[in-house]
Amino acid sequence: MKQVVQNFKTGKIRLVEVPEPLPRRGGMVVENRASLISSGTERMSLEFAQKSLLGKARERPDLVRQVLTKLKRDGIIPTIEAVRGRLEEELPLGYSSSGVVREVGENCPDFQPGDRVACAGLGYASHSEVVFVPKNLAVKLPSSLSFEEGAFVSLGAIALHSLRVGELAIGEKVAVIGLGLIGQLVSTIAKVSSSFVFGVDLDENRVKLAKEMGADLALPTSHPNLKEEALSATKGRGFDLVIVAASGESGEPLRLAGEIARDKGRVVVVGAIKVEAPRRLYYQKELELRFSRSYGPGRYDPLYEEKGIDYPIAYVPFTERRNMETFLNLIASGKIKLTPLISHRFSIEDAEKAYKLLLSPRKKPLGIILSYPEKKKPSFFVELGKKAEPRKKKGKIGVGLIGGGSFARSVLLPHLSRIKGIELIGLAVRTGAKAEAMANKYRFHYLTTDYKRVLSDPDIEAVVIATRHKDHPEMAAEALSKGKAVFLEKPLAIDEEGLSLLKKAHEKSEGKLMVGFNRRFSPFSLALKEFFKQRSYPLAISYRVNAGAVPKDHWIQDEEEGGGRIIGEVCHFIDLISFIIGSTPQKVTAFALPTSNTPPDTLSIILGFADGSIGNINYFATGDPSLPKEHIEVMGGGKTGVIEDFRSLLLSSSEKRIKKVRRWGKEKGFSEELLAFFRFLKEGGSPPTPFSWLIATTKTTFAIEESLRRGKVIYLDETTD
Repeated sequence: MKQVVQNFKTGKIRLVEVPEPLPRRGGMVVENRASLISSGTERMSLEFAQKSLLGKARERPDLVRQVLTKLKRDGIIPTIEAVRGRLEEELPLGYSSSGVVREVGENCPDFQPGDRVACAGLGYASHSEVVFVPKNLAVKLPSSLSFEEGAFVSLGAIALHSLRVGELAIGEKVAVIGLGLIGQLVSTIAKVSSSFVFGVDLDENRVKLAKEMGADLALPTSHPNLKEEALSATKGRGFDLVIVAASGESGEPLRLAGEIARDKGRVVVVGAIKVEAPRRLYYQKELELRFSRSYGPGRYDPLYEEKGIDYPIAYVPFTERRNMETFLNLIASGKIKLTPLISHRFSIEDAEKAYKLLLSPRKKPLGIILSYPEKKKPSFFVELGKKAEPRKKKGKIGVGLIGGGSFARSVLLPHLSRIKGIELIGLAVRTGAKAEAMANKYRFHYLTTDYKRVLSDPDIEAVVIATRHKDHPEMAAEALSKGKAVFLEKPLAIDEEGLSLLKKAHEKSEGKLMVGFNRRFSPFSLALKEFFKQRSYPLAISYRVNAGAVPKDHWIQDEEEGGGRIIGEVCHFIDLISFIIGSTPQKVTAFALPTSNTPPDTLSIILGFADGSIGNINYFATGDPSLPKEHIEVMGGGKTGVIEDFRSLLLSSSEKRIKKVRRWGKEKGFSEELLAFFRFLKEGGSPPTPFSWLIATTKTTFAIEESLRRGKVIYLDETTD
């Protein structure tokens, strides 16, 4: 299928061929018929992407701080890889479309194939022939409305919500500063509410259009008596509500809003402007400054948008979906006319021309509609490179990668691409737009949205799985059943059911499964283990992890999606401690600080081993993230070994003192673990990590959570709740 993407580094717009999305739980696959290019929002995105690195840095100092923090913490090479991966991303454009439902996933009872729908959401309702949309970001399109009208649904919901945030009452007077698409819609909806509407914009053509759309008064900012005319329209009192729908780096729109608002009036910011409210002006009038967050309640809430959990109408009458429905009903009633807002129409084939027009300094398009042909046959597979090339060179191991997230992009693929004797064949991802450039860069033979295509490919002997954690057991078990060797990013599983599934699959297969516990393969870890190899005494290991905070709405914090940080990351540290000691834990106890995260992510863990060794993991999310992440101390028999963030190693005893330092980056074992995996596939022998150890590490993470629940020591042979 065809989709419009933008390179984040250069700003270049491309129309690419990518595989179509598959239906997922809680949503539907929609064949687009029309989508709307938002002249304001998308133009800003394009202009930012086209800036130089210095220009991007000046505009987004927050991103610069993130880079500097990572540089200080992780070193030059990992930072360069991460920044390069981010800059090379190609982002799908568009967030408002309409079309016909092709297929419906589970838990989506309100929609059926053939339904005409309007869709919203960045990353969902994109400029693409086919899209996947969660159910709370789609509404049925009234039969009287065209697909072009339905394509305005996102912008209409944004405009409507800004008026709700402003608590517009019947009879109040409204001023709208900025008459782009959003401003025009705000003005029109306000007029439907029987309000007096005043509009202002830099562009005289948009001022004229606002009058045609129903504004009572509209003036250009260049008008010599702008403020006087505005105040005269309110008998000198000022406007009850001022909506700032302008965009840009000037603080003038907020100043003007304050000057024409009445005492104790309300100012709502919906546009992307520089927020510099003159304190004296706003203080003297005791104005309320409010911000409108996109489509309405539910926006940016993954429970609402991704999982489809609605808010009760008795308490939240107008969610983003209900705002979308309301806007479409206003159009269907004949109270709002959208045709004057459409300045240009292009087919998806000519999308690059549409964006060239959007960036023209002389022309100022308003609403640009992209139209789409009817799709004949679904395609979940795109061939890359030269088709005449052989699928796999003789003597090489064919590799498939499932998952194209940031870890795969910035860590796994750079290391995989340097390994001799393997060939990257197929890349499977949920959505193809972001992965198309990555697949071409690393010379994959094909890109697909159906991971089963990779598993059934006879040219693929090994599969690397780097998806969200909930999918690990099912995908790995299916790959093993197909006779594939599996490199599975941690964790092995996030619950007992998944763990049981994998155990059964492993028993029936040849057992070629490895989990990405990379730290045990670090040269520092190997040297530390060697230092304590001949011992008859127990070890005491202290492992401090400055984990840093992860937002509560991040998928890894979701117990169903990511399993939480104990299962998702603490497994790394359990594995390394077990590796150094030479056995897996027998018992565990844990204590956590009070937190809103469930499971918690600031805790102390004590592991007990059969030989009397103890391991203490202090996993803290409350520290300064710019400081080193990991500090490991091992003591026993008069010896001490210290790994400092996998950049330095100190080995000390009464007989000798050795210090090894790596200055330019961390040696965390990523290359070494992948080399060990493929060496095992070629040469055979014992697996790099025994499967029984992988099971024990995973069960230990479950036991940690059980200890926190029950407040007691958990023995690993106990049956967990």
